[in-house]
Amino acid sequence: MSVSPSLHATTVGETGATVVFLHGLFGQGRNFTQIARALEPEFSSVLVDLPNHGRSSWTDAADYVEIADAMAQWLRDGVAASGPVHVVGHSMGGKIAMVLALRHPDLVERLVVVDISPTVSDGAGEFVHLLDSLARLDLDAVERRADADRLLVEDIPDERVRGFLLQNLRSRDGGWEWQANLDLLRRELPVIGDFPAVEATFDHPVLWLAGDRSPYVRPEHAEQMRRLFPRTRLVTVKDAGHWLHADQPDAFVSALRVFLGA
Repeated sequence: MSVSPSLHATTVGETGATVVFLHGLFGQGRNFTQIARALEPEFSSVLVDLPNHGRSSWTDAADYVEIADAMAQWLRDGVAASGPVHVVGHSMGGKIAMVLALRHPDLVERLVVVDISPTVSDGAGEFVHLLDSLARLDLDAVERRADADRLLVEDIPDERVRGFLLQNLRSRDGGWEWQANLDLLRRELPVIGDFPAVEATFDHPVLWLAGDRSPYVRPEHAEQMRRLFPRTRLVTVKDAGHWLHADQPDAFVSALRVFLGA
């Protein structure tokens, strides 16, 4: 990443401590809008579009250290200019949040890591399938968003997953295009699934949230998590998968309120 990416963010709320949300692969900052509104007025939320997603700029690599360092500079110049902020990161955003906290601990007051571990993540095959399915979609055959949904049914039968992915499709100049940088994400998927070696520890409180139906947080990950983040508390959310903030939003908001307000 030779040039720091331009980051787009939306702020929800005007009072209380600042919480910065970092979404996962295929996501956008707006995915946390309802969560952010539920945290008002005790917290104001900054919903970031990560590089290669949403309205933020594209890059030529998906290096976690470079992205975390760019995020650190963006925070220093903006919402963290007067002091540290809380950071909540889900999945890929959780890995960026962990690297950010490890390399720039002065910027992060409390950290929430949502359904990901500081290890190599399994499940790459699923994301390869999703990325390939989106790349195969003939956008010239799409007149309305409903057409794209119909054309993806065979490859992606889960209506909810299709709806989430199609948030990345936008209308422009009479046609359609992907907001997410699909080519880069597909090429860099092994890097996205990995976790960089960072020789540091983050000695602030950390809440580690896991969905009980998700494979991304496992008992064998706990040793590495606590080595890097010795003040970690793991909470498993019942009846929740990888997108636990969508599966159990009330439980998610409650956990954030208790932890960030402590």
